[in-house]
Amino acid sequence: MPELNTTSTADISFMLLIFFLVTTSMDSDKGLGRQLPPIDPDKQEQTQDIDREKVTTIHLMANEQVTIDDKPAKIDDALRKSVRHFIIEKGKDHIIELQVDRDADYDSYFRLQNQIVRAYKEIRSAASQKKYGKDLQECSEEQRNEILRFYPQRIMEISS
Repeated sequence: MPELNTTSTADISFMLLIFFLVTTSMDSDKGLGRQLPPIDPDKQEQTQDIDREKVTTIHLMANEQVTIDDKPAKIDDALRKSVRHFIIEKGKDHIIELQVDRDADYDSYFRLQNQIVRAYKEIRSAASQKKYGKDLQECSEEQRNEILRFYPQRIMEISS
């Protein structure tokens, strides 16, 4: 009785395995682009008085509800516009206080952070267009730094 030659079956299986490993995409984790200042052991902490008029509080609760200065809000374009209006109105001394409950959903937290970051990006882009007539990415390093100094990202996070 003739037999089936299976000598190359292992080679073919190995090649298929490599093909599927190479062509399959992997999900990447979401994250936030934040650069924390380096720790300076010689630096003493200083207390600073803050004008409460220049602080807005955004609270993300465990049930995905959001409040801005104790007024209900949703994580959408209206929140971004509210943040943008606050930053423009208060200038470079503004502070966004972000209170997040420990049981809050990560997805809601990231959506909230994205809306805040988009507000900063829109403000900086508009300032760049107004002052230099071009988008922030097209500006020189010195021009970009000037815009960033005028609209610094000032977010204070508190978890509860």
